[in-house]
Amino acid sequence: MSTLPLVSPARGFEFAEFEQRTSQLQQYMHDQKIDAVFFTTEPEFRYFSGFKSQFWESPTRPWFLVVPSVGKPIAVVPEIGVAGFEQTWIDDVRSWPSPRPEDDGITLLAATLAEASTRSRRLGAMLGPETHLRMPAANFTALQHRLSQHDMVDVSLIVRNIRSIKSAAEIEKIRFACQVTAAGFDYLRHHLAIGMTEREACKAMHLEMLRLGADACPYLISASGQGGYDNIIMGPTDRVLNEGDVLIIDTGANFDGYFSDFDRNYGFGHVTPDTVDAYEAVYASTEAGLNIAAPGRTTGEVWQAMWSVLEEAGALGNDVGRMGHGLGMQLTEWPSNVPNGDVELKPGMILTLEPGMAFAPHRMMVHEENIAITESGCEMLHDRAWQQMPIIQ
Repeated sequence: MSTLPLVSPARGFEFAEFEQRTSQLQQYMHDQKIDAVFFTTEPEFRYFSGFKSQFWESPTRPWFLVVPSVGKPIAVVPEIGVAGFEQTWIDDVRSWPSPRPEDDGITLLAATLAEASTRSRRLGAMLGPETHLRMPAANFTALQHRLSQHDMVDVSLIVRNIRSIKSAAEIEKIRFACQVTAAGFDYLRHHLAIGMTEREACKAMHLEMLRLGADACPYLISASGQGGYDNIIMGPTDRVLNEGDVLIIDTGANFDGYFSDFDRNYGFGHVTPDTVDAYEAVYASTEAGLNIAAPGRTTGEVWQAMWSVLEEAGALGNDVGRMGHGLGMQLTEWPSNVPNGDVELKPGMILTLEPGMAFAPHRMMVHEENIAITESGCEMLHDRAWQQMPIIQ
């Protein structure tokens, strides 16, 4: 078990990075004749403004960021949040006394958008798959009514393309979150014992990751069962870990607003030969993904490389729907590694490789690693999983 201290990267970003992100978006807006875009959700708001606050946990108040076709973004926010923008590159901050359910910023947002949209009268919002509007449906209807002379178009494809390519500073934050997580998994390997519960195991790892420098660990799930598991999204539970069990822990630590997301498996006492075979198969499947993930390849090719290994190993199926995804400011981001996926991999993308197989009725094995696409291939962002399943006695 490594005892070397982990060194965290600098927090925040240079203002030049926000300028570059905004400039990219504005180029797309120019090409598609969009006068202004508005954002309502935390990742997009933070990505273009630098405003980072835990206040997003409260559902009481809406927050809006308007990006005009020229110039800096404009914050349209509750009065309680105005002071926080002194730490950002945003100069124009407009506010109202929220909460005010009868008009919670809608009049102010509509006026700001109308002011910024006098040419083509086309406005952009996140309206596509894997997105939502963080505002009441009635408020969005009211906004559309106030802007009835404007067309509202979806910009989610534009934004996800921009966000999918991480800067060097973003990659280092994700790398640190990954290294903390890997160290947490290694710590747990030496502190698990038969008789512990899933919840006790997860809590021990959670505390270790916080000690090592994670800001939070909002995603930490587990599953266990004799020789495997059949559900990987519900735990941890108070189930006691016994001889013959396999425990999976899948977790995402967060550092400065950026996530890790990968898992590890542990066996307890004696595990069955087919369980060992399944572990070796998902490990080899990940290796196939690592070997093919490179610029110019597609998400479908990555999926196929991994699935071919699992299929040859006798996989009964994979009901997860994908074998990995993008990673960054959110635990899961676009794109997904799916059959026939046509998203081309590019340098700067961060992906998870997550092969999983049902190898017997009600028994499955899942494996996950985090990688960055480089100019010539890919690189692991943390130590590779153990080639053989660790056995806890």
